[in-house]
Amino acid sequence: MPSFAIRNFGCRVNQAEAFSWTETFREAGLRHEDDWGRSDLVLVNSCTLTSRADRDVRKFIRKVSRENPGARLVVTGCFAERAQTEVEGMSADTLVLPNAEKPGLPERVMSLLGGAVRGAGEDPAGSGAPFRSRAHLKVQDGCDNRCTFCVIPSVRGKSTSLWEEEVVARVRDLVGHGFREIVLAGIHLSSYGENRVPPGSLLGLLRELEKVEGLGRLRLSSLDPRRADAALLEHVAGNPKICQHFHFSLQHASGRVLRDMGRDGGADACLSLLSALRERSPDASLGADVITGFPGETEGDFACLRDFLRRSPLTYFHVFSYSRRAGTPAADRPQVPGSLKKLRSLALRRLSLETDHGFRGSFAGRVLDAVVIRPGAGRRAARGGGTEVLTGNAIRVTVPSCPAPARDIVRVRIDRVLPYSTEGFIVQSPSRDSADESPWSFSNRR
Repeated sequence: MPSFAIRNFGCRVNQAEAFSWTETFREAGLRHEDDWGRSDLVLVNSCTLTSRADRDVRKFIRKVSRENPGARLVVTGCFAERAQTEVEGMSADTLVLPNAEKPGLPERVMSLLGGAVRGAGEDPAGSGAPFRSRAHLKVQDGCDNRCTFCVIPSVRGKSTSLWEEEVVARVRDLVGHGFREIVLAGIHLSSYGENRVPPGSLLGLLRELEKVEGLGRLRLSSLDPRRADAALLEHVAGNPKICQHFHFSLQHASGRVLRDMGRDGGADACLSLLSALRERSPDASLGADVITGFPGETEGDFACLRDFLRRSPLTYFHVFSYSRRAGTPAADRPQVPGSLKKLRSLALRRLSLETDHGFRGSFAGRVLDAVVIRPGAGRRAARGGGTEVLTGNAIRVTVPSCPAPARDIVRVRIDRVLPYSTEGFIVQSPSRDSADESPWSFSNRR
């Protein structure tokens, strides 16, 4: 049986694509291999959001070519889109597929291995453990915004969306295959459905998906705070079918920097949104992407961002140093020195660690519902055993033992909160057949 391995870089959309390809390959009779060094085929789903992402992709391709020279190498994704000639020149036995060819990727890959894709009617878990404990589903792709720092619209194209009926059918299928948590992914998820006539909406999609029998919970990928209206906010906050974990593409808090980034709205509106979410969902995890060192960012601009993060209800933030991307308007502007960008990023990352530790610490002694990620995963597991579970509000908890398999639902008591990890123990594994209560609602029992 031919084997394949997938190395994924970048966003949740890439993760959703990798999830879909893996299930298709396994249904077709291929064997998934965690160790790419032993795989017959290595598929790279690349990212080009930052120069570091480019560097990581290049490094991995060279490593595969050096350490597994007999493997067929397929490279796709945003870096392959931007640098197809470069990628083709890195290895003699490499197939490069631009993003537009991703829909036909499984057939191309199977042809390389001398096979043909069979139907999708078989159980994707039949050949072993699931590729992921949570299903990732891409419902939207592309972006119509033109942020001055971002290269993604040029490699992903305009915003497109799956029809609601197709998403509902896919979710039903995933639920039927035992997935209890489904992550909805999109390059600009907030614009879901807006490209169609008549237009749809993310809110409308959520309402349809919540009707799917047997659905555990939905988790949303990154949202644009400028597009989170009152109706969407009212629907998702505290909703037992929606993970109370909301991540926003904030980017900055200085009005001047936001204007230079080509992003309308402002920090005050975002702060109101976050505060309203916190009021309606006190246990929610609230995160944001922020960029330091954008061209022209002054000490005052950075102080504005830092102060906003300190006073906001955010529980963590992903910090990116601005990365110059050729072809974007910001690339031609005067740049902030690299050393200063690093210092500013380090300061915000430290603040995020403190904020995250405080948030997780507030749940010490609490019992929360969680999905089993994978036996043997987590920091404690690396030291000799354990399982990692993920709560609805995005706390990863390592437990010494777990009676439930990956993908299942458990209740976990948070016992010990450390600066970089959370530890606990399983107190109950709710039955899949129980209809007396939602297995995904927060529990306040101590």
